[in-house]
Amino acid sequence: MAAWTAEQAIPTVALIKPAPLAAAGTLTLPATLQPLNSAPIQARTTGYLREWLVDIGDTVRQGQVLVRLEAPELEQQLAAAQADLQTAKANERLAATTATRWNTLLDKGVVSKQAADEKQADLAAKSAMANAAQANVGRLRTLAGFTRLTAPFDGVVTSRSAEIGTLVSAGTASALPLFTIADISRIRASVRIPQLYSARVLPGMEVNLSLPEFPGRSFDGTVTRSAGAVDPVSGTVLVEVQADNADRLLKPGAYVQASFPLSGNEDFVTLPPSALIMGAGGPRVADVDGEGKARLRPVTLGRDRGKVVEVVAGLTVKDEIIDNPPDSLQSGDQVRVARR
Repeated sequence: MAAWTAEQAIPTVALIKPAPLAAAGTLTLPATLQPLNSAPIQARTTGYLREWLVDIGDTVRQGQVLVRLEAPELEQQLAAAQADLQTAKANERLAATTATRWNTLLDKGVVSKQAADEKQADLAAKSAMANAAQANVGRLRTLAGFTRLTAPFDGVVTSRSAEIGTLVSAGTASALPLFTIADISRIRASVRIPQLYSARVLPGMEVNLSLPEFPGRSFDGTVTRSAGAVDPVSGTVLVEVQADNADRLLKPGAYVQASFPLSGNEDFVTLPPSALIMGAGGPRVADVDGEGKARLRPVTLGRDRGKVVEVVAGLTVKDEIIDNPPDSLQSGDQVRVARR
């Protein structure tokens, strides 16, 4: 009975061989589309919205007026600043005339050098006050120019929150932009490439973009740049893909699948998921040594392809692996190999 029990305790296992990875494959990853450029248009001066000239979906050109504001308080401030400027210039002219006269009297010995220097200092002070008044007028004129908001570049209006008569406050970070302009002549997609495949995704690589609203159709894109660094949190490398969007079918914010053509690697093999042992020590597989004992080997996994999983390190096509190993299997356990 003891001999029979010990014999039955030895598990019977079946061996399989890893399959070589196909010569070429496609790495498909999700991404979100972004415009080439995007700018929220906010007010730089406080006033009431008098009229808006464009709406969502309209094409705009650089410098085109989008909205006009009415700022009566700013107009009154500008008028007061211009009056102050006139006063400062008049005082400057008077100080210049006085300084010239006192210099003439100084040459004749009628006044002291100290008195003449005081008149020169008064002229310098009056000139500085005139310059300050001139700068204030320029500042207010610039603010008055901001009552006409223009497009910073060619693009499309993607949002509008402007309404006639609305009080627009400048410098409010939480305020919604009056308009959002996006340049969608070209579209960008930021894709995070797993570190394992990052060395095989290079600038200039052709990429296919597919959208759920266009089944069976793909859009051509190109990898334009790579971050060149691995994100320690996600273990991925950020790359940017750009695609031409002359027909405007690619919309900012849309979800896409980016497919990268990858050449095969002769060192990669595939296994069915049933051959893997997952535990605290990471993924492992089990083989049988010459004495009929199990041996656990760590492996590095690649992509999960559903029916099979890529193994990028730790196995070759010459190895024989236990299929469906028992969960309790440990290195050194005696096993019996099933005959084929």
